[in-house]
This record gives sequence, C-alpha cells and structure tokens, in this order.
Amino acid sequence: MDRTNWWHALEPAAAADLADIWIPIGLPGFQGDTKERRRTVFDARFGADGWRIGHVVRGRVVPAAVAILEYEEAYRHYLRGRPALVRFLVATCGNVYDDNVSNVFDGAYEQPHTSLNHYQDISVRRVISELVDDAGWPEVVDTPHETVDLVDLGTGLVHRLPRARGFAGAHLLQVRDPQSPGYMLNPAVVPVHDPALITSLPNRDEWYHVEGCGHLSVEAFWQMSKVIEVRYDRWLALGEGRAAPLEGI
Repeated sequence: MDRTNWWHALEPAAAADLADIWIPIGLPGFQGDTKERRRTVFDARFGADGWRIGHVVRGRVVPAAVAILEYEEAYRHYLRGRPALVRFLVATCGNVYDDNVSNVFDGAYEQPHTSLNHYQDISVRRVISELVDDAGWPEVVDTPHETVDLVDLGTGLVHRLPRARGFAGAHLLQVRDPQSPGYMLNPAVVPVHDPALITSLPNRDEWYHVEGCGHLSVEAFWQMSKVIEVRYDRWLALGEGRAAPLEGI
C-alpha cells in the first residue's frame, strides 16, 4: 500500500473521523502585514475550513479567543501595578491606537477586516474601562460617550475621534515602536503575568526578542504559543508536502 495514500482505503465512517481530528503543524511566528497573504496560502493549501490558528496555553491547544484573555490579563496586571501610568493615561489621553488611528473604532480582538492585527490598544481600553467601576481607583472616572478633537502626541495632528471610557485627556497616544509616545505599553515591554506561559525557542529571533522583556513579554507569549492547526484529512492530502506545510507563508 502507498504509505502516503493509505486513508483512501478506509471505510466512510473512519474517513469522517479523520476530518474531525485537528493537529498542530508548525509555529508560524510573527505575522505582521503578511496576514492576508498567509490566509490566501492556507486557504489554497487546506481549504478555508481546513485550518485555523490556535495557541498552546498551559499544555492545551486553545482558540485564539481564549488565548487573548491571557494577553489582556497581562495588561491588567501591568496597569494595576503602575498607578502613575494609569494617571497619565486618564488625565492626558483621550484614546490609544496601534498602527492606525482607525484602531480606536475596534473593540473586538477578532479583526478579519484589518491588514494588521492590533491588540494592545484594545487591552488598554478594556482595563481602563474596568477601573472606572473599581472604587479602589478614584482617579479613574467615567467620561461622556462623545466624539472630540484629540491631538496626537507623536505627530501633533488633530483627529476627531470617540473618547475611550475613563480617558479624560485631550491627546491621542500611539502604542507601537520605540519612537511612539506610548512605547511603555508596547506588548514587548509588558511582562507576561504567569510564568507558566513563558516559552523560548533558541533559533527564533524576532523583533520582540530584542525589545522590552524579550521572551518574558506578553508579545513573546502570544507569538511563541501560536500554532497552525489543520484538519487531519487535509493534512494527509498534502502528500509529500507534509514535510514543509508552512512553506510560502
């Protein structure tokens, strides 16, 4: 029997079971602006319903929607442990963003409409919103749901944008590279909150390994825990391509 096509001889029920089995096939690393290209490659290779992004969290492969809660929790620990930073945010800033000022309109971590995912600004907004309702943070107060002129601290440009809850300032803060005013909130700077989430791969050298906390950061957790999962029947159909399933991404 051809060892690469053995499943062709299976009974229909057994073959159907293979379609319900998912396996991780590799670590894709940082995605950046390759998001759309990767989707196109994987859709062609496995079918749009044959692959997904998972994360290994404490020994289990979980959906990104579950793993992102750990990402947000790291920001929660980080901000709650830095009252001066919280005071700066709520008194000086009206909102925060990552790569584009339009980021302020996104409240969900699932972002199929963006060319670049942005999570840090959402986490910051969510944590500050929580502090509004926490009596232990009297300096963080509710703010009107309104659209206002905000001056970008980095560019000086004025943008008319919604004010984030709890942010009473007149400025817009970009949270991105070391030149951005909000670098103190960059996910490479924010430590991961649980040592059980720390991983390292000696031959991996991406931008977050040389900034901030390096492999101890929440960015490192997010990128290093990321795996591509594939339906086993689609994996088998690759044949000889199984040797390099992430090629071309």
